[in-house]
Amino acid sequence: MRLALATLLAGAFAVTTPLAAKNFTWAYNADVLTLDPHSSNNTFTNTFLGNVYEALVRHNDRIEIEPALAESWERTSPTVWRFNLRRNVVFHNGESFDADDVLFTWSRVNGPGSLARGLLGAIKEVRKVDSHTIEIETHRPFPILLASITQFFMMDEGWSRANNAVQAANLSAQTESGATRVANGTGPFRITERRPDERTVLEPHARWWDTPLHNLTRVNFQPIRSAATRTASLLSGAIDANVEVPLQDIPRLLQDQRVQMVEGPELRTIYLGFDYERDELLYSDVRGQNPFRDRRVREAIYRAIDVNALRRTVMREKAWIAGMMVSPFLTGAPADLNDRLPYDPEASKRLLAEAGFPNGFSVGIVCPNDRYVNDERTCQAVAAMLSRVGIRLQLQSEPTNIWSRRTATRDFSMYMLGHAGLPLADAYSTLNEVLRTNTPTTGGLNYGRWSNAEFDALVSRAAEAPDETSRRALIREALQIERREIAHIPLFQQPIAWASRRGIDLRQAPDNRLRLWLVKVD
Repeated sequence: MRLALATLLAGAFAVTTPLAAKNFTWAYNADVLTLDPHSSNNTFTNTFLGNVYEALVRHNDRIEIEPALAESWERTSPTVWRFNLRRNVVFHNGESFDADDVLFTWSRVNGPGSLARGLLGAIKEVRKVDSHTIEIETHRPFPILLASITQFFMMDEGWSRANNAVQAANLSAQTESGATRVANGTGPFRITERRPDERTVLEPHARWWDTPLHNLTRVNFQPIRSAATRTASLLSGAIDANVEVPLQDIPRLLQDQRVQMVEGPELRTIYLGFDYERDELLYSDVRGQNPFRDRRVREAIYRAIDVNALRRTVMREKAWIAGMMVSPFLTGAPADLNDRLPYDPEASKRLLAEAGFPNGFSVGIVCPNDRYVNDERTCQAVAAMLSRVGIRLQLQSEPTNIWSRRTATRDFSMYMLGHAGLPLADAYSTLNEVLRTNTPTTGGLNYGRWSNAEFDALVSRAAEAPDETSRRALIREALQIERREIAHIPLFQQPIAWASRRGIDLRQAPDNRLRLWLVKVD
């Protein structure tokens, strides 16, 4: 690994930056899980790597599609898209980017260990036309292809073969490859130092194809799990920005004239999911059956949770109550479906009795304690609410790296998760990735294994709808099915709260992604 890093740095070119260029240190509550761009579906990891690796197109800070490694494109048939690749693009080690790298990356994404394939399930084939032209053919018409490939991060074929990185590292199996701790992308920043759980250092890519809007010389990322430590570090000047501000610290930060807050709604919906696949749950005192397969049990849990109280006491009035599994701010989301069944614990007790559980039951719930805003406190509050109707939750609260592994390997009976409709910034993303039946190309985040053939058929039709009106109608119909089934329990959309010292422009966006190439430090 050290040899690979030394080789990469030796091939990098001297950085030329404006005279006013500055260092920038920022913190988050967890580290990136890996530097391999195809090994993780973790949003923060993908966000971080979006500053290092690039796709053919990207979302800007207004969540609009714009060119990246492809400078233009056209649909030559209902199922074929032709992309003209940008010329004079180089990787961080100085090697040129061309069509062969796209084909190699496509092969890598389809290999063992890769979790990126789930985002690209609509693609049938990627083929080379010439050195700077490629075609992507989809299985069926897929009008939102551009949004689906914003995380199709390109890798250099030669570097990958030379550094034992031909295949993506299998994160669930805890294996590594030459790309786990060393990165070589085409993006605006290159990684010069990587110390997991301590710090990652980036510097500008001198030969980046785009015009830098930032003025950063060196970027230091520090994972700081303790919320109190992150706030103290910001106030002391040890860090310049914190992109995961605990809600309880916002009033204190607002009173400090040296600090500026940036707040807004996030696209992410926090929800509870269930294990549908096992005949008997792993963590429950119910034997010989799976209570979650009974809709009455799911409705009982739903009606026993007072989301208004969660918003008031846990989220400090800074959340948006969710009545469906997609944010109403996502493209294609039917805002009129965002209402909830009434909070009614007495009805919950009746439903449990009808389902054969008059005394309730106990069940484990897997929750992160450092991934979402007040995630552990949310699970604790839900547990208290459910206990009043006889459901005794056994909290299994764990750090993100353990929690994400447990959910990915399905080591749970009930779980908390969040999804922001990314990378598409479209309701279809959640339907396809979270709710659709799990297959090698769909439902990659459908950890509970809920499955409904009618729902799947509607999502398939939405994927190839000829116009936006019909596409939205199909999405709406599909969501109505999931809501009727109470397949999951949406809670709320969490807030985005960033803080920095004054004089820093972070360019916050509703996808909660820090785009370092837009950051300016006075």
